[in-house]
Order: sequence, then structure tokens, then C-alpha cells
Amino acid sequence: MMPTKFFLIRHAVVTPEARTKLYGRMDVDVCAECLEADAGICAALTQRLPADAVHFVTPLIRTRQTLAAIRGPDQTAMIEEGLIEQDLGDWQGLPHAELPAYLQNPAHAFWPLAAAETPPSGENMDQVVMRVGEALERLAGQYPGRNVVAVSHGGAIRAAVAHALGVGAQAALHFSIQNLSLTQLERHPQGWRVVAVNEMVGSAGN
Repeated sequence: MMPTKFFLIRHAVVTPEARTKLYGRMDVDVCAECLEADAGICAALTQRLPADAVHFVTPLIRTRQTLAAIRGPDQTAMIEEGLIEQDLGDWQGLPHAELPAYLQNPAHAFWPLAAAETPPSGENMDQVVMRVGEALERLAGQYPGRNVVAVSHGGAIRAAVAHALGVGAQAALHFSIQNLSLTQLERHPQGWRVVAVNEMVGSAGN
């Protein structure tokens, strides 16, 4: 049986105002000027992604805007809530500098909070790994042997890598997932295979 191949793309850079805050699941726009500057990366992704794929975005507008920049405004896509960003609950919208006062555990070196830290009315990264893993397994079952392109978020893509590798969220948070980067995973009958993580298609050096 052919594997289901996942092409996971982190959305484009958001607006400067949004970047000053913990925006999490806030519905913020991409930065139009940044997206224009990254037109070469978007064009390279257009060429790199399989033409016969089924496409998904999350409920947040920045993923739809990113897919439009890569595939064109007429590209159809289904919404997959399971691949949405971590829910930061009551901490969403906080300026980054204010977050440490609320933390119960030391922040992760490469993420605003430790994997086990649960924001009030939100979810921790361990829960995100479970949610994203369930979504990936469900999609693999629905689209066996197909190509699946999904525009998602940094935290959710780290969670996808954690699920594929069978490692905890705290370890997976060490992965860098840059805006417009490509992460490729394959679901084979015998398990998951990680093909690429955080590949910057079309950028300098690639």
C-alpha cells in the first residue's frame, strides 16, 4: 500500500502588531509586506507541492491567506480544526514580556511555555500532541495513499513531528518551524516516517 504523504506548511509571518503578543488562536492576518517579500518562497512551494493533493487549512484566516499565496485564491480547501494552534486560553493577547509572571514552570528554551504548562481555559502542548496526532491518523485513514497539503501553525507542526517520532512535546519543542517552512511526514502501514522538517523551499541555500 502506498503511504499517505503529508506536506505541512507553517503560515506566513503575521502582522507586526500581532507579533508583539501571544497570539495563539487569535484570528490575526498575515503581514502583506512580508508575504510580498517572500513571493519567491511561495512560488517555490507552488512548484514543490504535489498537484493532486487534497488541501486543508485551519479555522484561522492566516492559513487561508497563506494557501492563497501559494496555490492561488481559487484553491479549494477543507477546514481541519485538529491542526489548529495551541489554545493559550486566558493568556492569548498578553504581551510577551508579561507572560513569565503567570508561569508555574520554567519556560521552554524555544517556546513561550513548558510543554506541561496549562494556560487557564487553554491546553498544554502534551494535549496538542494528542489532538494533532488524532487528526493525522484520522486523515491518513480517510485519504490512504493520497497527498495531503495542510497549512497549519508552528506549535501544531511541532506536535505532528512529536507524534510521528513518538516523542514527548517537551522534546519536540526543540524543533525550529519557521514561517512558510515545509515539513513532510508519511504514514505507512508499519508506522510514521519523517521525510523533512522545517525545510525552507526556495530560500537562500536551497
